[in-house]
Amino acid sequence: MSAELRNIAIIAHVDHGKTTLVDQLFRQSGTFRDNQRVEERAMDSNDLEKERGITILAKPTSIEWEGLRINIVDTPGHADFGAEVERILSMVDGVILLVDSAEGAMPQTKFVTGKALALGLKPIVVVNKIDRPDGRPEEVLDEVFDLFVNLGANDEQLEFPILYASGRNGYASEDITARDGTLTPMFELIRDHVPAPGLDVDAPFTFLATLLDRDNFMGRVLTGRVHSGTIKVNDPIRALDMDGKVIESGRASKLLSFRGLERVPVEEARAGDIIALAGLEKATVANTIADPSVSEPIAAQPIDPPTLAMRFAVNDSPFAGREGDKVTSRLIRDRLLREAETNVAIRVTESADKDSFEVAGRGELQLGVVIETMRREGFELGISRPRVLLREENGQRTEPYEAVVIDVDDEFSGTVVEKMQRRKAELTEMRPSGPGKTRLGFLAPSRGLIGYHGEFLSDTRGTGIMNRLFDSYGPYKGPIEGRQNGVLISNCTGEAVGYALNALEDRGILFVSPQEKVYEGMVIGENAKPDDLEVNPLKSKQLTNFRSTGKDDAIRLTPPKKMTLEQAIAYIDDDEMVEVTPQTIRLRKALLDPHERKKARRKADAA
Repeated sequence: MSAELRNIAIIAHVDHGKTTLVDQLFRQSGTFRDNQRVEERAMDSNDLEKERGITILAKPTSIEWEGLRINIVDTPGHADFGAEVERILSMVDGVILLVDSAEGAMPQTKFVTGKALALGLKPIVVVNKIDRPDGRPEEVLDEVFDLFVNLGANDEQLEFPILYASGRNGYASEDITARDGTLTPMFELIRDHVPAPGLDVDAPFTFLATLLDRDNFMGRVLTGRVHSGTIKVNDPIRALDMDGKVIESGRASKLLSFRGLERVPVEEARAGDIIALAGLEKATVANTIADPSVSEPIAAQPIDPPTLAMRFAVNDSPFAGREGDKVTSRLIRDRLLREAETNVAIRVTESADKDSFEVAGRGELQLGVVIETMRREGFELGISRPRVLLREENGQRTEPYEAVVIDVDDEFSGTVVEKMQRRKAELTEMRPSGPGKTRLGFLAPSRGLIGYHGEFLSDTRGTGIMNRLFDSYGPYKGPIEGRQNGVLISNCTGEAVGYALNALEDRGILFVSPQEKVYEGMVIGENAKPDDLEVNPLKSKQLTNFRSTGKDDAIRLTPPKKMTLEQAIAYIDDDEMVEVTPQTIRLRKALLDPHERKKARRKADAA
């Protein structure tokens, strides 16, 4: 059985075509019936993945090709979801590294590839989107080779086979000029280059849990690879932690194997198989599930620590409870603990007042996805500005740094360098990356990057591409300047009036439109000056029985600036919050009462 089994992971940066390529592997292996209706990017199965076009959750799947069963794990390309990646790689025997023929190796590619090479996995390099008019495959291959050398690849790993492919058009070839064909060369390469699991089927059963999810009927479902032995339904099993302590004992109530996109119940699984297993209530990721006779746990990958935290609070605005049905701290706590149970890169701490929770994770995007998911489930929340998690090392305060790679048109490179240096970033690389384009590399404190992305898109007129990756902890850089402008704050509660907003347009950029409900302390716009300004958006025109020509033309307002959840979180200052409900995202001051705000400001100035 295991000789005809291959376990591989596909590594790629966001948008390099990984999920589209897996679609084509499905189609050409005959996994789907000819008449079966299949969605595009079938592996990106949840709503947020479809909307954002990124892979958030690692998911195993399986295809059959000429008697060979290939288990494929689709890994997230974004470093914020890296906790998925680190564990996934322990399930596979080989990796396919997919790189865009124009963009080349990106920071997130480096992150996952580094983990894969450290585990001794042998890579296959696929240069995807070979039909792009701006493709530069030879240079990209040189970049990949340099990347492997920098990541400490051994000689065997550096002798990697190469394929040129177009995932969208469904062909792969060893010939750089090929522009049609099928994916057969890729299937053959997986069969010949990736080793079979080669694990001991006769030893006692052991299994390393690498993914965890919850099912309403089966309870906890642990996914991972069988490391040794065989398991049948109802066999006794127990869970061991990384130190070999027994966490719990039970029975394997259900075994599921992956067939295409479905999880299919099976009666038994053998060494090398990737399966999902139910029957235990406490076992979690990185635990070893084994036969009762086994006392030695399987070594598991340690997970990188969180670098960023946000406060999730009960929504206490005057409009609380109008749009969502889950508003109490108890419901928020239960939901966050459930999230932390399945998403091991997240840490939840309850505050002393029991009304808010500090949630630590890998980055703004990861925490943004958690908030967006909760919002769709009917939760109302107040979210604080993200803050980085500082450390003490040898009596010195240290903070997380990120490697940032930016591709911009030449004309914008000066502005980007200036803005990044203001945020205490160091320029590490500057080189041409194509006609009229420059690639800039920086090492920047994570603190300085909070809220920069929106400004970056404005500065580059939407043409710049920015990629970030956690690098290391380094010396604390001192204060970093934040937002330059103050905000316009509503000083009353009610519905905004067009006449009042028309008068306020001269003050700055508005975030609300006429008839929108506002409350005291809500942020309704950005001030053109650095100070905050309290304004009245409810003021209506004094009605008289005089009419003057030209004065009563219809008011024409500039469309308000509407922010997405991530933009709002990045925009707010330390004394502000984002109110998130199922239908609305509002910005507000943490203290709604203006007298309370004055008191807090005086206190801060005195300190």
